[in-house]
Amino acid sequence: MHPWFTERFGNPSSIYQLGQDARAAIELSRQQCATVLGCHPSEIVFTSGATESNNQTLLNIMLDPASKADERPHLITSAVEHHAVLHPAEWLEHRGIDITVLPVVTNGIVDPDDVRRAIRPSTRMISLMYANNEVGSVQPIAEVGAIARERGILFHTDAVQAAGQLPLNVNALGVDFLSLSAHKFYGPKAVGILFARKGTPLAHLQMGGGQESGRRGGTENVPGIVGLGMALQIAESGRESYGEHCRTIRDGLWEGLQEQIGGITLNGVPTQNGPARLANNLNVAIEGVQGETVLLNLDMLGIAASAGSACTTGNTQPSHVLTAMGFSAEHARSSIRLTTGRCNTVEDVAEVVDAFASSVSRIRQLAG
Repeated sequence: MHPWFTERFGNPSSIYQLGQDARAAIELSRQQCATVLGCHPSEIVFTSGATESNNQTLLNIMLDPASKADERPHLITSAVEHHAVLHPAEWLEHRGIDITVLPVVTNGIVDPDDVRRAIRPSTRMISLMYANNEVGSVQPIAEVGAIARERGILFHTDAVQAAGQLPLNVNALGVDFLSLSAHKFYGPKAVGILFARKGTPLAHLQMGGGQESGRRGGTENVPGIVGLGMALQIAESGRESYGEHCRTIRDGLWEGLQEQIGGITLNGVPTQNGPARLANNLNVAIEGVQGETVLLNLDMLGIAASAGSACTTGNTQPSHVLTAMGFSAEHARSSIRLTTGRCNTVEDVAEVVDAFASSVSRIRQLAG
């Protein structure tokens, strides 16, 4: 990325050589992304991240005046989606779009039969996340994709959590739209992609320029796009080894926490059920403590964890994901998410478990 911040600073829409060098760098990244997704490069649109990709897909398709139906347009989504999908869905509902929010079972997974039953003649789109950002549950995307294709319905997936951990071939998944953010696979922040299948009615994402084949106006973030393409290529090439690395540490953490902390339970799919849960995800509830209090203690000990989505930090409401899974607000507020990654080692496990156990013990003593 560094040269594109400095000596190779040309505008990719310009005809001079520095600009054309930048254009070539963007197109190389587009090819790298298309190779991982198994699509044509022209189907890749660079955005500021999955929040933009999600918003613009839902709003663009659901408000498309060229698509006519006997009834009001209908969108199907789930109760455990990221707010980058749920909030646009709520906005659409206030403007006359019919929304069906599907429930999940206690492991956080949507039943494909519920999707099938929810379909109406006016259903225009189904939007389901590939893997959940809080509890790591992996949705049956390919199965839902087959249902959508059978009924001629557009299918979108927020695949942010899946990159670098799960296969992303859009044809195998059966999706028409797919959103990614680079920072989830060790790329730069504030850049992402939207896969939009050729022939789908996707008009402008942003107007005011002819960039991205007229679909998203605005001068491209060349350094970010270059970093995204390389990061996605690296993540895909090391996907299996990365998953094994994360799983080994995650399972060690779960085993150690169970040994040292009483009243701890796992939220979501059992860790031994590999394909249905992200390899790096551990979400636990600890009886008798507030998750936020534990997090503050862990942070003072140099351990970074989360009570839910980073995008909802400061929100006093319990996790919408956990409550949708049937847990009480008290249970949701006592939950903590630990995720393992490239920088973690097996040697970290004992330190984290000890810090976690001592923090919980101290909080319980203070609470009497």
